[in-house]
Amino acid sequence: MKQFRFVLEGTKGRMRAGRFVTPHGEVKTPIFMPVGTLGTVKSLDWQDLDPWTEIILSNAYHLYLRPGLKVLKSAGGLHNFINWHKPILTDSGGFQVFSLASLTGKSQQPLVKITDDGVEFRSHLDGSKHFFTPEVALENQRVIGADIAMIFDQCASDQAGRVEIETAVKRTHAWAKRAKTYWEEQGRLNIYGRYQALFGIVQGGKHLDLRRQALKQMLELEFDGVAFGGETVGYDMKWSTKLIKELDDLIPEYLPRYAMGLGRDPANIVEAVKAGYDMFDCVGPTRLARNGSLFVGELVFENNQPKFISEFAKGRLNIGNKRYEKDHRPIDPNCQCQTCRLGYTRSYLHHLYKANELTFYRLASVHNLYFMLNLVKKLRKFILNEKNQA
Repeated sequence: MKQFRFVLEGTKGRMRAGRFVTPHGEVKTPIFMPVGTLGTVKSLDWQDLDPWTEIILSNAYHLYLRPGLKVLKSAGGLHNFINWHKPILTDSGGFQVFSLASLTGKSQQPLVKITDDGVEFRSHLDGSKHFFTPEVALENQRVIGADIAMIFDQCASDQAGRVEIETAVKRTHAWAKRAKTYWEEQGRLNIYGRYQALFGIVQGGKHLDLRRQALKQMLELEFDGVAFGGETVGYDMKWSTKLIKELDDLIPEYLPRYAMGLGRDPANIVEAVKAGYDMFDCVGPTRLARNGSLFVGELVFENNQPKFISEFAKGRLNIGNKRYEKDHRPIDPNCQCQTCRLGYTRSYLHHLYKANELTFYRLASVHNLYFMLNLVKKLRKFILNEKNQA
């Protein structure tokens, strides 16, 4: 029995609000997914996230290498291993392979070799050799037990030549067909007998014709959702929004639209929702938090359109600035995150940051993630004409 479905509940212009159901619960969209690459959102535990987080993202490449599939299988899957019993989406590792491709090992040999059959790579941890095919990448996610798995794709740099990007699109399509066949052969289930949704990934760089071709190919394979990947998405907001607007006419409304790696700054989320995306993830909010950049600002509505405004560039307060040494206000007076609500002040956080105290990482990360998740919650309420509250 199929256990994944997406329901579009309302629209406002291009903006969409919906929900989807997985074996581990329901997720309301638009949604920002905190990144827990290794089964943990850096510096936080699940008590920090559970009340206001509906889904997290983990990475199959990293989990395959450490702690390894045998450990995860012995625990009954990632949910049990990390004691998180809400939905999990896993990336297949395609982007990590792309990242490794530009590196060399101690022997100065490339860490990655990509062929039509799959990808041979050396672990960034110990140099051991591994080989991922589309089937292996999906089997890894079946053992992990993710509620949503991603196909194994080939990512190409935006600066690559057209021929290289065309090759990546062609290969991703071929791998997608193989993943779809393997998925069907396994009954669309993970190894624990639960339905595992599978999303296709659209590559093509900044070539709209290639993106359109790739999207048509993914739609023909009838996956549970469609994701847009590559360097373009998230790194270049002008192109990130242009993509979905240009391709909107092809995408059925019943498919969730996932912008992979998008969500570094609050304004990025607002623009992506306005463009028509449903799902986002990014390491940015927690990485920025650890480096002293804390989100401050508010969502306003002008001419029936949402807009993020802040007195700070990109909505980031730099807590390391000396001006906050005696500032006894919360990070953001309108924020209801635990850090702000319990009275941790800019002055105290400045002190923790300067002293390199580990407590800072937790308090700052709680704020930035809550800020992003509250932002998408407000956008959802706006789309559905519900009353917005902080």
